[in-house]
Amino acid sequence: MTRPFVLGLTGSIGMGKSTVAEMIMAEGVPVFDADAAVHRLQGPGGALLPQIEAAFPGTTGPQGVDRAALGAKVFGDPDALARLESIVHPAVAQLREAFLLEHAGMDLVVFDVPLLFEKGGFQNVDAVLVVSAPAGVQRQRVLARPGMDPAKFSRILDIQVPDAEKRARADHVIDTGCSLEETRAAVKMLIKSLRDRAI
Repeated sequence: MTRPFVLGLTGSIGMGKSTVAEMIMAEGVPVFDADAAVHRLQGPGGALLPQIEAAFPGTTGPQGVDRAALGAKVFGDPDALARLESIVHPAVAQLREAFLLEHAGMDLVVFDVPLLFEKGGFQNVDAVLVVSAPAGVQRQRVLARPGMDPAKFSRILDIQVPDAEKRARADHVIDTGCSLEETRAAVKMLIKSLRDRAI
């Protein structure tokens, strides 16, 4: 059975990855959003709630996972984080496989995975697209978010592969430190070239 060309989409916090993902979907390309999958699995009535509650008592309720409570239990504890990932990652992988089956007839699909390099997801894709922007633009965007401060931003950056390294390892880079029109044009050009290759 032929399968679609799989493009991995990633980028550090504040780089515009979600915006680019929306632009890709607007071109008719199905996008598997790993973060959204995790939110579904951990949200109200989510499939993973019983396992997470068993491993981390007191971290779930009617609204799903209490992210603050769960974060407090796993942050800075590699063993606890590994335990959580051993629950979440296989479930996300199942959803990703179902997504591939659902879109088996497409020429191109995208896996939107924030920690694509950090967690080894790049091994499951045919090419990697990194969304990037100048450091000053990134900082400005992130610090404008509710509940964000320089210390939190710094901690997030510490666990992410540096942008320069991501760019070096990428097959394609889209810079969002420009106008939305320029970014959209770059997205359209990339999608066209990937579709032409798939024909």
